[in-house]
Amino acid sequence: MLERDTAYEGVFFTAVKTTGIFCRPSCTARKPKPENVEFFAHADQCLSAGYRACLRCKPLAAADSAPDWVQRLLKAVDNDPEQRWTDAQLLAEGIEPLKLRRWFKQHFGMTFHAWLRTRRLGMALRGIKQGDSIDSAAFDSGYESLSGFRDAFQKSFHITPGRAANSEPLLFTRLTTPLGPMIAMAERRGLVLLEFLDQSSLNREVEALQNRFGYAVAPGHNAHLQQIEEQLSEYFAGLRTEFSIALHMPGSEFSRQVWAELAKIPYGQTTTYGAIATLLGKPGASRAVGLATGHNRLSIVVPCHRVIGADGSLTGYAGGQPRKAFLLRLENAAVQLTEQLAF
Repeated sequence: MLERDTAYEGVFFTAVKTTGIFCRPSCTARKPKPENVEFFAHADQCLSAGYRACLRCKPLAAADSAPDWVQRLLKAVDNDPEQRWTDAQLLAEGIEPLKLRRWFKQHFGMTFHAWLRTRRLGMALRGIKQGDSIDSAAFDSGYESLSGFRDAFQKSFHITPGRAANSEPLLFTRLTTPLGPMIAMAERRGLVLLEFLDQSSLNREVEALQNRFGYAVAPGHNAHLQQIEEQLSEYFAGLRTEFSIALHMPGSEFSRQVWAELAKIPYGQTTTYGAIATLLGKPGASRAVGLATGHNRLSIVVPCHRVIGADGSLTGYAGGQPRKAFLLRLENAAVQLTEQLAF
């Protein structure tokens, strides 16, 4: 922080007790006394602790954006996906392996080398889906033995390479938002999952998609992922009140009914679990509605953050109540601005 090192953008935030303001580590504002500073891993943690965003460095606008050295590395991986990056090669590029590991764990939920392996296996999966032999897929993805490839493939995708040709690929990518990194997953029919990366239930949700619905999860891009990135950016900028992206939401019939009602809640407004139960013709099923709402995999797009307790409390948001409060404030502010302009 004292050196204003941009390499730590998105790795931590600084909050100053005497001013009540939090900043990016590279903020050019005058540095406070060390005893007045505390550190947070995520912007929403700063918000929940009562701090306001700095107007100079705008930490909410830049939260969790990849620093230049990470962007250069990702571009190099795209240009030569078969290259194996050793710690020595990383150091030669001026990248500290420990710092890289820490950044990837926070923003992708895995180390850089684990991400590389998953990425190569994803390329192998696409090759098998397109008709490549298992042998070709194994050697093209850098594996020297078929047994090693099969073991790694099954561990990653919960399916054998032989059955992969008939599986449904679920591609995922990381998105940056003012409230921290999110992970988006989409298949050919539409967006399947959009969650905050630090959400405790994320691993269980992904495992359920693999085990119950037969998805093979791999890093990648498609039109749906590109679309949600654009629309999510517009939403946080206050320029979008509805999402137009195609959705695919596997689940029980009751859950899908609840999710359909969630999607109808107007931007900038709230409702209750009991009100949704009544709309479904089951006025005594508010708890069941709450459970189904908690199983919603599409945060923000299917706006479960607009459901509050009967007493007006901010209850039951898997992304955390500070994020729920932020989203509601964002929408209320946009509605008020629109009304003022109309007046």
